Amino acid sequence: MSTSETSRYVRLRVDLVLEVDGPAELTEAAAGRIDADEFMPEEERVHARAAVAEDSAEALAYLVEPFDLVGTVPGVEMVQASWSSEEIDYDPDAMEWDPDDEDGVREDDEDDRT
Repeated sequence: MSTSETSRYVRLRVDLVLEVDGPAELTEAAAGRIDADEFMPEEERVHARAAVAEDSAEALAYLVEPFDLVGTVPGVEMVQASWSSEEIDYDPDAMEWDPDDEDGVREDDEDDRT
């Protein structure tokens, strides 16, 4: 397939699970980012500070910048981005968290299928 036949747009999905072992540091960093945002209206700033103080996931969302992931990649320009962050129950042994489970079958289960 030639370049002219392929789409110019690519959706990149990244799914991360992060362990917050320093919630105070995370909150402080997010509050610093909020305070440094010269374009944020004061009413929104007050709400944002309260949100990051109550919720580590909210604090993380204020610190993650998708442009930082691809900003230096040659030949691409980010045209749209969205992201969210939420607290979850995490069990590293659960099948839903198996990074090798792309087709619904774990590697150790493959022998059982033959």
